[in-house]
Amino acid sequence: MSWLHMIILFPFLFAIIVPFIYKKFTPRIHTGWFVLLVPFIIFIYLFTLIPKISKGHTLYAVARWLPSYDINFTAYVDGLSLLFGLLIVGIGTLVIIYSIYYLSKNREALHNFYVYLLLFMGAMLGLVFSDNIFVLYVFWEITSVSSFLLISYWYTRERSRYGAQKSMLITVFGGLSMLAGFIMLSMITDTNSIRGIFEVVENIHTDALFIPAMVLVLIGAFTKSAQFPFSIWLPDAMEAPTPISAYLHSATMVKAGIYLVARLTPVFGGTYEWFWLVSGIGIVTLLYGSLNAVKQTDLKALLAYSTISQLGLIMSLFGLGSASMYYGNSSAETSLYAAAIFAAIFHLVNHSTFKGCLFMVVGIIDHETGTRDIRRLGGLMSIMPVSFTLTVIGSFSMAGLPPFNGFLSKEMFFTAVKNAAAMNIFSMQNIGIVIPIIAWIASVFTFVYCMILVFKTFRGKNKQEKLDKNIHEGSIGLLISPIILGSLVIIFFFFPNTVAKYLLKPAFAAVLPTLADTIKVKEISAWHGWNAELFMTIGVAVLGTLLYVYLKKWYRVYRLYPQAMTLNNLYNFGLDYMENNSKKITDFYMTGSIRHYLVYIFSFIILVVGGSLWMFGGFTIDTSRDSPISIYDIGIVTAVVISAFAVLFSKTRLTAIVAVGALGFLVSFFFVLFRAPDLALTQLVVETVTTALFLLCFYHLPALKKEVSHIPFKLVNAVISIGVGTVITFIALSANGTRMFYSISSFYENSYKLAGAQNIVNAILVDFRGIDTMLEILVLSIAGLGVYTLIKLKIAGRDKNEGAE
Repeated sequence: MSWLHMIILFPFLFAIIVPFIYKKFTPRIHTGWFVLLVPFIIFIYLFTLIPKISKGHTLYAVARWLPSYDINFTAYVDGLSLLFGLLIVGIGTLVIIYSIYYLSKNREALHNFYVYLLLFMGAMLGLVFSDNIFVLYVFWEITSVSSFLLISYWYTRERSRYGAQKSMLITVFGGLSMLAGFIMLSMITDTNSIRGIFEVVENIHTDALFIPAMVLVLIGAFTKSAQFPFSIWLPDAMEAPTPISAYLHSATMVKAGIYLVARLTPVFGGTYEWFWLVSGIGIVTLLYGSLNAVKQTDLKALLAYSTISQLGLIMSLFGLGSASMYYGNSSAETSLYAAAIFAAIFHLVNHSTFKGCLFMVVGIIDHETGTRDIRRLGGLMSIMPVSFTLTVIGSFSMAGLPPFNGFLSKEMFFTAVKNAAAMNIFSMQNIGIVIPIIAWIASVFTFVYCMILVFKTFRGKNKQEKLDKNIHEGSIGLLISPIILGSLVIIFFFFPNTVAKYLLKPAFAAVLPTLADTIKVKEISAWHGWNAELFMTIGVAVLGTLLYVYLKKWYRVYRLYPQAMTLNNLYNFGLDYMENNSKKITDFYMTGSIRHYLVYIFSFIILVVGGSLWMFGGFTIDTSRDSPISIYDIGIVTAVVISAFAVLFSKTRLTAIVAVGALGFLVSFFFVLFRAPDLALTQLVVETVTTALFLLCFYHLPALKKEVSHIPFKLVNAVISIGVGTVITFIALSANGTRMFYSISSFYENSYKLAGAQNIVNAILVDFRGIDTMLEILVLSIAGLGVYTLIKLKIAGRDKNEGAE
């Protein structure tokens, strides 16, 4: 186990002791002060790797897990994973500082909050540092589960439960699709390592599973990163506490899909399908998010749709930049189009800074005013000057205005869409002009909602009469984290090339490893002369200002769209439809009759199992190697049959129980004949105990309402019984007559030599299959604890009721 593995497991291990810390120190010390050490220590460690990784080095460590299936816990650090790792723990550190002052240590279940947060943090680190696609998937699903817990943290609220359920359903659906894609990718490449897939990528594009694998993987990426039409879960996830929104929905979880697309661009990039799916869905998401953000009246809902829009921008850049792989290493277009991927990485970093800052400021506004409703806010600029300043920095950066880092990456975005329009591949020569037009229109609406965020909240008349609290500026503890992020927004604008040298270029080289040496990324500059990109930005500012000023005159256009056709309504209708119909189907076959359930099960065995074996020639009976049947075998079988019929035709419960017990005792004679006295003794003990228990239970049952004089004949029962018996008999005979492999019994014959055991059964249970036995014991222990807990709860409830009386 290396240091790389330890930084991934550190949050998980610390999560175990958080409840004990909470119990020991609450309410004297906020639990967050202890949890803060986890991301801070990991950040320091990752920060020390920057010089080495920026020089082109990588770190690699393997912990064997399931080597026979080529599934090992392989940690890999390159420029891309290091960048994401720094964002995860860097923003995580600031979020924990913020949450210490945002969440009350007396009224909140902080142990739950920080356990969920650490689980998510560890899962994200495992996701970005995993080289094995199936280990990556495990961490991917842990992020879905932990985000579900975080979103539903205030689980007493209906909207929190609804938002958590929606995010879980959509992202887990995407995760399962991604798993299917990974399985196909593994089948194509015969490896589970991402590095190994890179080595054989030239041979897989013609495989029949290549396109299905690509589509399934992208579904996983699109659902996690809230791309259209899966973006509907993100606004409802805003019911989570603001620290969670700032962490999951601006800097980390929603970037997981972006990371997956970036990581697998060397595998799928340069193809027509990848180009249009990634860039097309991205550009549509950009427009969809910006249009919907303008009409929001809740500040967090506005930021949610702005996040969707910005994620679409980043996704489209990765799609457009993938065209560089089509041209190869030597073409002049390669460097031109690859710059889009550099822009995507740069904007990803910028977005984490300004959006994290904005979420925290909105949380401060909500915390100090008691509302996020824009219609109840206004005139806060003089009362909350620091929050106003931070909102201006974050919003103007998101709008793409100088002197903020968003301006630099937005200009690079305009350059990328302008270059895309001039492509002569992937049908771009026919419809390529549409992309810069949509990008520019979306940028105009981005400018509008940024102005709404700033001026509708902080300008105008103070509406104290509509608020339940006396407004005042947030505490210094709440302001520390957004101040740091806001400062980074400005620092990155004035020193972008320092960031590019140590973080952006290594990440860019990881996305395009085969082109990294041939592509020279230009120095980032705020001024490139009076070019098309600058005029596009000026046009955005001018038209955006006009649209904001005259917002009331055209805002009603949103009402023209039928609300019944929104994606949320379609989701709710689909969910209700499935629930109602599944209930009807379930009510149809769940009759409450054990006989009906047994009919279903046994009919399935006869039709599916028996039918399949019959159709595919599975019944192959070979008795040539069977032992001769002795008179003792015939006698015992006859006695077993008589006992079975005695059960069928017995008229009292006592007779039936005795007959069943006799049948079990007779089976023990077979073990004696087959020279297994230990199994015979076990069988005798089990039958004795179970027969006694049956008699004890039936003794306390009420008497039969009417005496059974005869057993009525039921044709369905007879057919099913004979059918099941026939199928199982033929399966047993076929299994005995078919030898696909050498018998494993010869291996266990050496149990004394291999395990030092004289009893072969004990050797199998304890040594050869010790893990199975341990898990069986674990299952029984869990069941016992469950029974004990239920009994204790029942007793506690009864005592409570008696006390109330």
